[in-house]
Amino acid sequence: MNARVQNHITGRLSLRPPQAESLTRLRQALDAAPEMLGHERDVSAILATLKAEFPTLADFEREFPSLCFALATGVGKTRLMGAFIAYLHLAHGINNFFVLAPNLTIYNKLIADFTCNTPKYVFKGIAEFAQQPPLIITGDNYDQTGAAVDDQSMGFAHDVRINIFNISKINSEVRGGKEPRIKRMREVLGDSYFNHLANLPDLVLLMDESHRYRAQAGMRAINELKPLFGLEVTATPFVESSKGPVPFKNVVMDYPLARAMEDGFVKEPAVVTQRNFKASEHTPEEVEKTKLEDGVRLHETTKVELLTYARENGLQVVKPFMLVIARDTTHAGQLLTLLESDAFFDGRYAGKVIQVDSSQTGAQEEEMISRLLAVESVDEPTEIVIHVNMLKEGWDVTNLYTIVPLRAANARTLIEQSIGRGLRLPYGKRTGVAAVDRLNIVAHDKFQEIIDEANRGDSPIRLKQVILDAPSADDKKVSVQVEPGVAARLGLTDALIVQIDAAGTPDELVSNTAPTPVFTTEAEKQAARVVMEVIGKYEVRRDLVPTSSALLKPEVQSVLLAEVAELLRPMQGSLLAGIDEAAPTLDLSTIVAKTTEIVVQQTIDIPRIAVVPKGEVTTGFHLFTLDVSQLYLQPGEHEIVGQMLRTNEQFTLAAEIGLKEQRPEDYIVHALVDFDDIDYFTHAGLLYDLAGQMVQHLRSYLSEDEATSILDRDRRLIAREIHAQMMAHFWEKATDYEVQVSRGFTELKPCNYTAVADQTPCHFRETVEDVGRIKQMLFGGFTKCLYPLQKFDSDTERRFAVILERDADKWFKPAKGQFQLYYKLGTEQPEYVPDFVVETESIILMAETKKRDDLKTGEVEAKAAAAVQWCRHASDFTVSVGGKPWKYLLVPHDEINESRQLTDFLRFAVKG
Repeated sequence: MNARVQNHITGRLSLRPPQAESLTRLRQALDAAPEMLGHERDVSAILATLKAEFPTLADFEREFPSLCFALATGVGKTRLMGAFIAYLHLAHGINNFFVLAPNLTIYNKLIADFTCNTPKYVFKGIAEFAQQPPLIITGDNYDQTGAAVDDQSMGFAHDVRINIFNISKINSEVRGGKEPRIKRMREVLGDSYFNHLANLPDLVLLMDESHRYRAQAGMRAINELKPLFGLEVTATPFVESSKGPVPFKNVVMDYPLARAMEDGFVKEPAVVTQRNFKASEHTPEEVEKTKLEDGVRLHETTKVELLTYARENGLQVVKPFMLVIARDTTHAGQLLTLLESDAFFDGRYAGKVIQVDSSQTGAQEEEMISRLLAVESVDEPTEIVIHVNMLKEGWDVTNLYTIVPLRAANARTLIEQSIGRGLRLPYGKRTGVAAVDRLNIVAHDKFQEIIDEANRGDSPIRLKQVILDAPSADDKKVSVQVEPGVAARLGLTDALIVQIDAAGTPDELVSNTAPTPVFTTEAEKQAARVVMEVIGKYEVRRDLVPTSSALLKPEVQSVLLAEVAELLRPMQGSLLAGIDEAAPTLDLSTIVAKTTEIVVQQTIDIPRIAVVPKGEVTTGFHLFTLDVSQLYLQPGEHEIVGQMLRTNEQFTLAAEIGLKEQRPEDYIVHALVDFDDIDYFTHAGLLYDLAGQMVQHLRSYLSEDEATSILDRDRRLIAREIHAQMMAHFWEKATDYEVQVSRGFTELKPCNYTAVADQTPCHFRETVEDVGRIKQMLFGGFTKCLYPLQKFDSDTERRFAVILERDADKWFKPAKGQFQLYYKLGTEQPEYVPDFVVETESIILMAETKKRDDLKTGEVEAKAAAAVQWCRHASDFTVSVGGKPWKYLLVPHDEINESRQLTDFLRFAVKG
C-alpha cells in the first residue's frame, strides 16, 4: 500500500530520480521503524534499526529521530518537502507539519511555494489537495490563524496544516546564548499556540537548508515541540567549525553536485579566461576591467543564444544576467558607477545594473529588493547584479549565466560560493545547446588554480574549460531570422534577412542577391499580402487544393479572387483605386494570379501527416528471453561499500526490507509491478516467466540461500534491468490505424540562426579553409534554394548543396517544426528535422548526410525508420492527387563530391 502511494506521488509531482529516491528512503525508514510514528518509543532503538538500513546514518543528533536528505542545489528540495508532506498524509494520515526556514528570503519563498495557485506550487497534481489545500500558518499570522485551529466555527476544512517559521526570527527572540537564559519556545510562540503544537499527536518537523542553523540555540529550543521526527534538506550536509567542516551524522540520502551535473539537472559550470592571459603582466585594476569586459562579452553572446533557442523551439525567451562579486560595499559602489558610465561599452548598461548589499537603506533597499525579485522577468531591465555576500540560499533564479568574482578568495571558495546561485536551468532540463546549458565563471587571475582545484580528488565538481581569444571586432553575436524567398520575390519586404541584436531590436539587412520584386506600389503589395493570407487558410482545404499547384486552377483562382476582393473591400477607397490618384486601378485578378504563381514556384509540397489508431487500443509486451550475460550479482556476509573517484561519494549494497517471500520469483515480481506501465493482472504470466528465468540464472552459479540473499538485497536493481529489457519488446495494437492528411502543403517556416554580427554571407561554392568554423557561417548566392541564406552543420552539407544547386529543381534545409515528424528513442520521442528537402522533375527527396561511422547508430536508424514511414504515407497521398512520390536518402559523407550527379545518390534510398 505505502509503495503504491509513493509511486502515485512520484508520478503526480513528476519527481526527478534523486527526489524519487529520497521519497523511497523515507518510506524505507518508516517501514523499517514504524515506531517513529508514535510518541511512546525508544529513540536509541529506532537509531539502531535505521543504522542497519542506512550505512551513512550514525546519529540523529537530536532528542528525536531526524533524517537528512542532502540534494545538490538546483535539484529541487522544496518540491521534495512537498512530496514528503503528501506521502506522510496519504500513507500515514499525518496532518500537522512544522517547516523551518533559515532566513527571511527562504521563509517568504516557502510560503509562496506552499500556497495554492502560485507559479511554483509544490502540490500541483495531487488531487487530494485540489479541493482541500493545506492551511498555511506562518510566523506572521499564527496568533490569528493558529489560535483558531480548534475553532469549528471557522469550518476548518483543511485536513493538513503546514506551519512555516523563520528560524532567524526565533533566534533573535531567543536572547542570550546559554541554556538558563534562553527564552523558552513557549514564550516565542505564545502559550496557547505552543501548547497546541506540542500536544499534537502527529507533528512532523521539516528543516530547509538545515546547515544554516543546526548549532544555534533556537534550534535546540525546537526540541520542546516534541515532534514525531524531523526531515532535513540541504545541499551542504556539514557545519563549519574552527577545525573545518563537520559532516552531519544523520544523512540517509546524498546526491552531490557532481552527480546532478552528470545527470543533467543543473547547468555545467565552466571557468573562463583569455588565451595566453598572464595576470602578472597587468595591474590589478587592468585585470578587473578585463574580467568585467569579458564577462559582458559572454553575457551578450549568451543572450543571443537564448533568444535563438527560444524562437526555434517556440519557448518563452529567457533574459540572462551577469553577477559581479565585489570586495565590499565601497567597491560595489565604484563598480556600479563604472558599469553605468559612458566609459564602459558606451553607457549601454546605464539603468541596467543594481547594487545588492547592506549599504542600501529605505527606499533604495525597497527598490533593490523589488528589482532583484523581478530579475527573471524579460520586462525588467537589470542585466548586471553587483553583490557583497548577500545572495544566499533561497534566491532561486534560473537566468544567471555569467559570474565575475572580484573578491579575493581561494579557488575552492570561489567554486563553492560562486556557482551555487547560478546552477538552476531555465527550462528545467538541459537543452543540448552548450551556451544555454552552461554557467560561466570569469576568473582570468585564478584560472589554473580553479582547474587544479576542480581536478583534485576531493573536488565537489569537475569544471569544463572555455578559452576566449582576445577581444576582436567580429565576436559580437546576433540572432538572424531568414524568411523564405517568396516574400522578397513578391516585393513584400525589402530585406531578405532580419538581424535581431541582443536587445531584441530588429535590424533589416538587404541582401545583395535580392531578386527584382514583382510588385512595386504599396497598393499592389497590400493586395499581395492579403492573397498570401488567404492562401495560408487554404492549406487545410484539401478538397479544393490537395497540392499547391491546384491553386493555379481557374476555379480555385476565381474563389481566391472573390475572397481577396471581399477582404479588401473596406480599403477600396484608398487601396483599390491606388494610393496615388493618378495611378491606374488595381487589377486584382492579375495580382492574385502572379502571387499564386510565385507561391507555387517557391514551394515544395510537404503534407501534414498523422497516423492515429482507430477503435480499441491494447498494449503489452512480447515474450522474450532475458539477456543475463552481464548479470552476475554476488552475495556477501559483509556490506559492500564503494567510493566514487570523481566525487569521493560512497555507495553501498544494502538489503531492502528483509521481508521473506513465499517464492523466489515473488521478490522480482513485487518489484516489477511498481513500474507505472506494468499491470499485474494483464502481465502476470510474462512477469513470472521473466522472474523464473532470472531465478534459474542465479541458481546456475549460486546456492539456494545465496540466490535468495541476492533476490532480497537487489530486487530493485534486478527489476530495473528486466523492465529496461521489456521496453524493447513493448507492443501497441489498435483495431486499425488511419493515416490522416490534414494538409496537402504547408507554408515554409522562417529559419533562426545565431551568427557573428555584420558578417558577410559566404558564397556557397567558396571553399571553407577552417571547416571547424562552418557552423558559425552563413551562406548565400543560391538560385534554386527556397531561402536566400542557409547555415550548414558541416562542409559535407555545403558540398551537397553545390550538387543540389546544379541538379535539383528546388531545395531547402527545413526549419524546426516544418515536418512535425517524431521518432522513438528509448522512452523519448524527439522531433526529427532532416538535413535537406529536394524536388526534381519526377520525385521529392528527404535527404540526410551522415558520417559513415554513424550510419548504424540507434539514433540514426530510429530517425530513418520514422522518415521512411512518413515518406511512404506522403507518397500514397501525393500520387493519389497527381503529385510526385517521396523517397528518403541516407548518404554517407565520403560519397559526396562534386563529380557526382544527384541521381547517383538515389541508390542510398532507405527501403521501408
